[in-house]
Amino acid sequence: MKKDNKKVVYWLLTGCTLIFIMVIVGGITRLTHSGLSISNYKLISGTIPPMNNVEWEAAFDLYKQYPEYQKLNNQFTLQDFKDIYFWEWFHRVIGRFIGLVFLIPFLYFLITKQLSKPTIKKAMILLCLGAFQGFLGWYMVKSGLVDNPDVSHYRLAAHLTTAFITFAYTFWVALDLIFLNKKQINKSFRNLIRWGLAVLLLQIIYGAFVAGLDAGWIHNHWPMMSEGKFIHETVYTEQTPLFKNFIEGKSGVQFIHRILAFIVVGFIISIYLKSRKLKLSNNQSKGINYLLIMVGIQFSLGVLTILLQVPVWLGVAHQVGAFLLLSIMTFTLHRFSK
Repeated sequence: MKKDNKKVVYWLLTGCTLIFIMVIVGGITRLTHSGLSISNYKLISGTIPPMNNVEWEAAFDLYKQYPEYQKLNNQFTLQDFKDIYFWEWFHRVIGRFIGLVFLIPFLYFLITKQLSKPTIKKAMILLCLGAFQGFLGWYMVKSGLVDNPDVSHYRLAAHLTTAFITFAYTFWVALDLIFLNKKQINKSFRNLIRWGLAVLLLQIIYGAFVAGLDAGWIHNHWPMMSEGKFIHETVYTEQTPLFKNFIEGKSGVQFIHRILAFIVVGFIISIYLKSRKLKLSNNQSKGINYLLIMVGIQFSLGVLTILLQVPVWLGVAHQVGAFLLLSIMTFTLHRFSK
């Protein structure tokens, strides 16, 4: 049987699709403040939600024991609890399903010898990334169950960024199997794309910081942070060390996220302009053109998200835009790599 065949490619692309769906649901979970509704972790039995009033009351009673209910949501009814419970439960179920989709076909392909040695090694890395992602999910939730009724924005960023990296690597492995032809490599241009990807990942991390600190609900002006002020005075505070204002302060984090948006746009425009001096293949040209289009869309979504004070649909659209931009950047870099 042929190694690294189409079935293997479909398996990897299915994994990419599921991770994409999980990121969307994760965004909804965060924006609806549903992430702390399930305060325990049961790998098998937790797959089934409460099925009757007794089970719902028991789940609600458990929720009442933790800070989010005691400090923020003590006015909640059982129906309110059911509404937030759904998104967190759905998010966890998708995570379990992704684990099965990666593990079971991998074992089948391994036993039937349909994977080459390089692909086996890459698949093992994917499985480790998936397991680590699951651990980070619970590690993140755990941070909101002690004193502060909110998750750590650092752990949220780690959880989200690992999901994006897992997707990008899965997509890269699939591209390795789809495109077998050799290509001419311009190393300096490839390195420019790599730097663009690095800045984009940093921007994704800061997007998670903004979400984790609820920093999108302040400074809802653009291009100024407030009327007539490019840098809001609360970006700098004397109570904490200077650097902490830009990783823990709402104003500082939003400010860096805004600046990084311009830097990402600058990198992609630079990639586009330099590419016009090169002889490109059809896929290389498409990747760069789509990059330019998508960064324009994503930048616009970011501005609207700030101006409209983060409605759920727009916050999710902005996160999807980041996902698509990373996908195109990954494709483009792959087309300029060995």
